[in-house]
Amino acid sequence: MQTPTTDPDLPDPEPVRAPAEPGRAPAAGRDRAVSRRRILSGTAAALAGAGVAMTGEFGYAEATAGNKLPVYGGYAATVHGDRRTPPKSSRVDVVWSVDTTRRLIALTFDDGPAPNWTPRVLSILEETDTPATFFMVGRRAREYGRLVTHRLDRHEIGNHTWDHQDLAKMTYEQACAAIGRAHNELTRLCGREPTLLRPPYGHLAGSTLLAANDLGYQVVLWNRQMLESRFTQNPDGLVDYVVDSCDPGTILLAHDTGPADRLVAIRGLAAMITGLRRRGFEFVTVSELLAAANPAATPAG
Repeated sequence: MQTPTTDPDLPDPEPVRAPAEPGRAPAAGRDRAVSRRRILSGTAAALAGAGVAMTGEFGYAEATAGNKLPVYGGYAATVHGDRRTPPKSSRVDVVWSVDTTRRLIALTFDDGPAPNWTPRVLSILEETDTPATFFMVGRRAREYGRLVTHRLDRHEIGNHTWDHQDLAKMTYEQACAAIGRAHNELTRLCGREPTLLRPPYGHLAGSTLLAANDLGYQVVLWNRQMLESRFTQNPDGLVDYVVDSCDPGTILLAHDTGPADRLVAIRGLAAMITGLRRRGFEFVTVSELLAAANPAATPAG
C-alpha cells in the first residue's frame, strides 16, 4: 500500500476556479445546481429500477410484493392489524433528552439488577446522595430483586422488557407480552407501576410504539452514554469525557451489568458525579427531568 502524500485528516485543497463570465452564475453555484440535479435524477432512476412507479400513488399490492413488510400487522406497522382498533392515546412520546434551562441531568442504568454490580452502584449513589433511574429487565428483577428491593425507594424504576429481546423484531402482541410481563414483575418488586420504557439496544419499530401507547408508557432513550469500551485503559479519560460532554437536560446511559469493560464506568462513577456537580449540575430522575422541561412554544396565530 502506498503512503498517502497528504494528511487524511485534513480537507483537500480548494481547486483554483476561473472568474465567472459576465451574466453567468458563479461556477460553485452551477456545480451545486448540477450536483443536486444529478442526485435527484439518480434517486428517481434508482426507484424506477426497483419497480416503484413515480406516479404519486403507492398501493397495497406494491407495498406487500416480494419481501417487503406487510402494511398491517408485523413489527413495522403503527396501526392495529384489524385496521379498526384505534390506539388508546392520541400520541406517544419518544425522548432523547429534555429542553431545559436548568442544569439538570438524569443518570440511568440499564440491564440489571445483577448480584454484584447493582448493589455496588446503589452504594455509590447512597454515598453521594444521588438519585437515578434504573431500567430493569423483568426476568432479572424476579431472580435478583431481593438483593435491591429495600434500596430503591429514592430511585425511579423503568421497564426494559422481560428478557432483553429486540422489540424492533416483535409483533404488537409479542411486544405487549414482553413489556407487560416485565411491568407486572417490576410493580410487584417496587410497589409502584413503571411508566417509562427503554427498548433494548434503543431499537424501535411501529409495533413498539403502538404497544407503548396502549400500555401507557413513554419511551426514553438517551443522548449521552458512558462509552466504556473506549476507555478501558484510560479510566480518568472516561471521567473527563462524561463530565465535559453533558449539557442541561442530558439523559446519561450507564449499565449495572454486562461485559467486564463496563466496570470502568462504575469505578469512575463517584468522580463523574463530583465533577458534574462542580459544573453546577443537579441529579434528578428521568420523570423529574421531564417535568422540568421548558414550556413548548405556542405557534404564532
